[in-house]
Amino acid sequence: MQTMMRTTLLVLALVPWGAESALAQAYPPPASGPPPASGPPPASGPPPASSPPLASSPPLASNPPSQSGQYSSNEVIDAGHRFFGTISRGLAEIVEKAGSQWGLPNGYVLGQEAGGAWVAGLRYGEGMLYTKNAGDRWVYWQGPSLGFDFGGDGARTMMLVYALPATDAIYQRFVGIEGSAYFVGGLGMTALSFNNIVVVPVRSGVGLRLGANVGYLKFTPTSTWNPF
Repeated sequence: MQTMMRTTLLVLALVPWGAESALAQAYPPPASGPPPASGPPPASGPPPASSPPLASSPPLASNPPSQSGQYSSNEVIDAGHRFFGTISRGLAEIVEKAGSQWGLPNGYVLGQEAGGAWVAGLRYGEGMLYTKNAGDRWVYWQGPSLGFDFGGDGARTMMLVYALPATDAIYQRFVGIEGSAYFVGGLGMTALSFNNIVVVPVRSGVGLRLGANVGYLKFTPTSTWNPF
């Protein structure tokens, strides 16, 4: 009987220690560096002059993405798979096709658009421009098109952006590059360019408007019905 009581008391004494140990493993305390080594007291004298605070630069209207802010093909493909979902088959091939021509993008847009055409057409869209180290911003785009292009569509759109010197540089007109249309696995890719910046819309949706068309897209910071 005494042996059983001693065993019970020993178990009760070890339970808090075991629970504390388990909690310590599940939620380890933040790592702290070694305590500073004690040394001789500092020599008396005037206190060292503190460094002046860095002067804050005025806010920039546009942030330039650095060269290290490029997205790898795997990063773009992963973002596209999450965005397009089950209809993203062929995305890897399109990304590789674009990469072989323009390198690695330093930005991309995820959004949606709607448009229609009967020889002459219009397209409107909106989405978010993502960059690695220059911030993200909302963009809108509009544009006309001319050519053998018939029908209407509503599409999820991913735009790869190459050689973007600053985030505000997206707000201008980009003209279609002739012969850049490419279609695979339910996705369509075209390319637009201005001042060495290349924007490659990758679209999927109801009706890809596979006709050959010539036009431009105008990117703006606010929505507008004026496509010109």
